[in-house]
Amino acid sequence: MLRFYSGRDFVEVGGLMSYGTGLYVGRILKGAKPGDLPRVQSTKFDLITNLQTAMFLGLDVPSTLLAIADDAALQ
Repeated sequence: MLRFYSGRDFVEVGGLMSYGTGLYVGRILKGAKPGDLPRVQSTKFDLITNLQTAMFLGLDVPSTLLAIADDAALQ
């Protein structure tokens, strides 16, 4: 089963990919309660790919995917 994660940390420790946003992370780390934050539409998402994990799994990551990835050199 392949998994996609919402945070870069998972990819840095071996996860295959993450696709998400860190819009609220800074606010929450500074003590804001998630339920108190206003709902907003995210405008930026980060796509992170761990090429070492892809190679270990025997997956070819298409060059078109690498071209749009925000970071694809995690090893």
